[in-house]
Parts: sequence; structure tokens; C-alpha cells
Amino acid sequence: MQFGQYPAPRHTIAHLSDPHLYAGDRRIFGKVDPAPGLERALARLRGMTTPPQAIVFTGDLADLGEEGAYVRLREQVEPYADSFGAEIVWVMGNHDEREVYSRVLFGEASDAPQDRVHEVAGLRIIALDSTVPGWHHGTVTEPQLEWLADVLATPAPHGTLLAMHHPPLPLPLNEASVIIELDGQDRLAEVLAGTDVRAVLAGHLHYSTSATFAGIPVSVASASCYTAAPATTDRYSASVDGHQAISLVHLYDEGAGGVPGAPVVHTTVPIGEATEVAGFPSTVLEKLGPMTPAERRDLFSRKGKAARALRRQLRD
Repeated sequence: MQFGQYPAPRHTIAHLSDPHLYAGDRRIFGKVDPAPGLERALARLRGMTTPPQAIVFTGDLADLGEEGAYVRLREQVEPYADSFGAEIVWVMGNHDEREVYSRVLFGEASDAPQDRVHEVAGLRIIALDSTVPGWHHGTVTEPQLEWLADVLATPAPHGTLLAMHHPPLPLPLNEASVIIELDGQDRLAEVLAGTDVRAVLAGHLHYSTSATFAGIPVSVASASCYTAAPATTDRYSASVDGHQAISLVHLYDEGAGGVPGAPVVHTTVPIGEATEVAGFPSTVLEKLGPMTPAERRDLFSRKGKAARALRRQLRD
């Protein structure tokens, strides 16, 4: 049912990041249990009207790179993905360890960069390993860039999403993260220029932010475990148990709504509980469906007491 000028998106992708799971009962900084945050994130996906076609995890899947943490991750995530037929895209983060990551998640133990290509109903999702073994900052090696350029040389039917842990963007509100940022961003920009990459998905920062990189939108998902406070006044850095969120990515066809281009919409979705102060029940769609566009506009756009009274009736 189309109410606005844009049709339904071609693709819906869930973007989660930085669950930082442990193998056993342990807390980050001795305070935060990461498992419930991941469970809340997954539960939020289950409540979506249109389920995602893929769930992309942009790194730091395990806090200490433990085998049991990756087993636990699969046990938590795979039933959710299977319930709505979503493909899972795992991406390496600086807290992950390549050998155990690849062995538990892909059944092929390897110390090589964990770069993979996923095809999701015509949309290509590339998982690019930006980690440096033994370090927390990021980079992409020249062989990886050559591989990436070769993959991107052939456009995908509906374009490409590039998923990586370290975001290629400036960090004006987080000086601490600048120290462990992605090196060599200029070379990555050269490889991406002129390709079919429609957006870059990243994590690492533990807060939601967005930018453009070489003219391509970049969306950084918050963490599900704990978040960083990017605008502190009296602290060099601060981590907080709050404001956790996931991101949803909706990709539209070229010319959707009669507008040039192919829109990509990134939406930050908090996973914490909040008190509803206003809203409409899902049954309201049964009443709106038979209306004409003009009648719906009159009901929801018109100002005045009479219009407000009609809208209140829909809430009952």
C-alpha cells in the first residue's frame, strides 16, 4: 500500500555493530553485560513490518576473540535470521581474531584478511576486513584494494554496499578514536571512485554518525553493548550504558518517486525502552487504505480543532 510519492524500497538491510560478546558470564569494564543488548537489537528487528533481507554486523563481534563468544553469537543471531529468511553478513573488527573468527563462523580457519562477497537479491554486499592484527587502528592493504577493485569492476544489478569496521570519515567529536582510525583513506577513495558502491556501512565508534566519503554516503551504526558519548565537555572520552541503537538501510530503485538517482535511507533505531506518549494502532491501516490520497492528506495535514478531533478518533 503506497501512501506517499515513493514506492516501497527494493531492499531492506539491518545494520548492527559492536556486540562485543564474551564466551561466559563477564561484563565489559566490569559493568555491562553485552548479551542483553544484542538480544534487544534482534527483538527490534522481529517487530519490523518488512523484515530485513540481510543483517550486517560491522565488527567487534567478540570482545576478546574467544571461540565460545562466536558460538554464542551464532546461537543468538541465527534463529532470528532464519525466522525471516535474512542472510547474515559478518565483518571483522579490531576486537576479533581472524583464525577463530573464520573457523567458527565460516568453517575455514585462516589468518588472512576476511574479505567476502554476498549477493542478496541483486544487491552486492562486500565485507572488507580493515583490521590490523595485534592493533586497534585500521587499514586496508594494497592486495585487498586490488581485490576490491577487481570485484567492483563488474557492477551488480542493484549496486553495492561496502561493509567494514573502521569508518572512512573524519571524527570531529571523538579525538580518542582518531588515534585508532582507518589509515590510508585516500587510497580507498581512489578505488571506490566511479564504482556502483551506494553506501559504506561501518562501526567501531560506538555511536551513530554519518558523512560522505568520495561522494558516497557513510553510515556508522551505534553499538548494542555500550556507547560512546561524542560531545563530552570535561572528559577526554566517556563510555555510557545507554543510547544503544541499530540502523536500518532502505535502498530504492533508480528514479523512485520520479526523482533522479537511487535513494538510500539510513535510519537510527534506538533499542532501549521508552514510554509512548502518542501514536496510532496498527489497525489504522484498515481505515486509511480505502481513502483517496486527498482524504488522507486532509485527515493528517490539515490544522485546526476539527482535524485534531478526527485524528484522536483513530487512536481509540
